[in-house]
Amino acid sequence: MTDEATTARNRWLAITLTRVVGSAGAIFGVVLLGRAQSWGPKILGVAIVLSALAMIATVPRALAHRWRTPPAP
Repeated sequence: MTDEATTARNRWLAITLTRVVGSAGAIFGVVLLGRAQSWGPKILGVAIVLSALAMIATVPRALAHRWRTPPAP
């Protein structure tokens, strides 16, 4: 593999892993929300789900924007 192909693969893996970790966090929040008996853990579960969804929506896009190929002159 060329250096550019390796870099592209690593960046794709980083974006994909960000999505997977965000999804795992959302699942963890839903499980916490479903098993909670009192309001404190329920509120924490909602906060974890919302932050994980925000992460899934924003971080991969920010990474793609940061690593985008500059336009040719």
